[in-house]
Amino acid sequence: MTWINTLSGQHFSFNDIDPDTISIEDIAGALSNLCRFTGHVQDFYSVAQHSVYVSRLVPPEMALEALLHDAAEAYCGDVSSPLKALLHEYQGIEYLIDMTIRFKFGLPETMSAQVKRADLIMLATERRDFDMDDGTPWPVVEGIEPVDFMIYPLTPRQARVQFIQRFNELKNSI
Repeated sequence: MTWINTLSGQHFSFNDIDPDTISIEDIAGALSNLCRFTGHVQDFYSVAQHSVYVSRLVPPEMALEALLHDAAEAYCGDVSSPLKALLHEYQGIEYLIDMTIRFKFGLPETMSAQVKRADLIMLATERRDFDMDDGTPWPVVEGIEPVDFMIYPLTPRQARVQFIQRFNELKNSI
């Protein structure tokens, strides 16, 4: 079997990635049930909530790209960056899924620098707010200041609703 069932009942195939099997509802549902940091946080904190924050840190014309910057994880899971670096075949599959999502939603082929920076700002913020700073340097966030608000994790349902609301807000502003 080379496919998964999505929340909406689609069969998403890893061998034949079809844009018609990708939906914002499936992305929102899956990302709201995926915990950041492979679950190694005191309280559940979803990829969906993270994505909404990232979408609010960029200029409006990049907000949809920012909201969907981790959307491929809805189909292939959230693999930690150190492990992902070792899984070259996984990286290729994730890339194809990401490209399909980017095409479907009219996003740029590659992640813009502003979205990447916003993602890193949120990473620095998450490190601070989830008490992950044990003194070990994280070179990727060196010199990056966290935001001036505190993160309060939402439930998966709340995160899913917030993600869909943000998507609709952005879609209606286009």
